[in-house]
Amino acid sequence: MAWWQRWVRQPQSVSFRRAVFQIHLWTGLLAGLYIVVLSLTGSVMVYRVELVRFFATPRPQFDASALRRSTDELRAAAQRMYPDYVITYISDAVTRRNPTIEIRLERRGETKERLFNPYTGEDLGDSTTAGESFLLWVASLHDELLLDRDGRFWNGAGSVLVTLLALTGSVIWWPGPGRWRRSLKPKWSTSWPRFSWDLHSALGFWCLGFVALWGVSGIYLGIPEPFTSANDYLFGPPPEFGETPGDVFLAWLARLHFGRWRNGPLQALWAVVGLVPAVLFATGSVMWWNRVVRRTLRKDA
Repeated sequence: MAWWQRWVRQPQSVSFRRAVFQIHLWTGLLAGLYIVVLSLTGSVMVYRVELVRFFATPRPQFDASALRRSTDELRAAAQRMYPDYVITYISDAVTRRNPTIEIRLERRGETKERLFNPYTGEDLGDSTTAGESFLLWVASLHDELLLDRDGRFWNGAGSVLVTLLALTGSVIWWPGPGRWRRSLKPKWSTSWPRFSWDLHSALGFWCLGFVALWGVSGIYLGIPEPFTSANDYLFGPPPEFGETPGDVFLAWLARLHFGRWRNGPLQALWAVVGLVPAVLFATGSVMWWNRVVRRTLRKDA
């Protein structure tokens, strides 16, 4: 019997599959914490625009015909509210996107950055709220692993491991002709170890495309040079007014990675499925504990 026939009928007996399984297992364990962090923060970042709007200091309605307070009037208003501070900066641009005036005040090394209503002189609140600062921290953790620009490269390297997990998982998922149907959904009325196995298998099958997409797009966002070089080689320089097919593909690759759609249900789907890698790690860890660690402890006992 050829090896591929044995893989179809009795996949557990094929040595190649066993080797791929070991790669899948240890890659998942080594990259587990990274995967959980990226999974959780990525789901949050799907709603980054909405969350920034929610946490930001409320802005007044832009009114091009309204009379604005002068810079001196705003300075005097800020000085009355914060008499112990020295005003070091006052912005002067009021736009439709941000109809406020930012005033920076300092006192013995302490700095305040406040937003003022340009029409009434009212103190609106902090220029950057605590909620916005937290979102910036989450974004930095997801995009750069809190390592500034160097973190993008390591994020790309971590995405290589995610892609490897997707590829190896697609190889070892096949359980055989008599078992594949039960690997498509978990059985709820069963033991916890068996449920973890079923859930891991079912989520891995149905969400394989998403995990592979996030892996490949993560490599592109962290290490873009190979992708852009391949684009230039295949399609040459872009036309004067337009984009090459490679440019369109790479733009969609980044867009699909973040999933910030204007379609509410589609955006919610991206946020929910974004949690799947974390669940896969949790269920995979339970399987490893029950099948390897627990058996070893019992044997030693």
